[in-house]
Amino acid sequence: MPIYLGLGSNIGNRAGNIAMALRYLEPLARATRVSTMYETRPEGVSDQPAFYNSVAEVVTGLQPESLLRHLKNIEYEIGRRPGEQRWGPRPIDLDLLLYEEVAMETEFLTLPHPRLRERAFVLVPLAELAPDLVPPGSNDTVSMLLAGLDARSVGPVPPQTAKRIEMTTGIAGFKL
Repeated sequence: MPIYLGLGSNIGNRAGNIAMALRYLEPLARATRVSTMYETRPEGVSDQPAFYNSVAEVVTGLQPESLLRHLKNIEYEIGRRPGEQRWGPRPIDLDLLLYEEVAMETEFLTLPHPRLRERAFVLVPLAELAPDLVPPGSNDTVSMLLAGLDARSVGPVPPQTAKRIEMTTGIAGFKL
């Protein structure tokens, strides 16, 4: 089973922030596939701009906790600061969703991501990449998990926005 990251942004150039995060993965990790970008209503704190969300399949030689540290460094480089409002607005949010067959819980990291099953904004793009994947600790595929959620708040970015993303990032359809 591959490694999957969730990417989100709702401040500044949302698509540009996600594209920058994908570039900053290298040289320690590399995205091999990236889902369509989706626009989603915020959860938790509703008085904030809509998010752009995507999921990336990545390869890396890093172990899970080292990969998480790398993701936190990327968030910092793009402008996210520790201690900001939980579920509040942010230029970038990088979540380690799944790391191969690993199921673990430490002080800093839980795999699979503890809210993976509840988040349509994660399951919609993940189902695009891996609909038949069964996350560790589950009996259900990603598609089955998604079928149990209301995903009406998750929609692909409008075609004109997708075209601008392609022009500004060089990533066609936001898939690698």
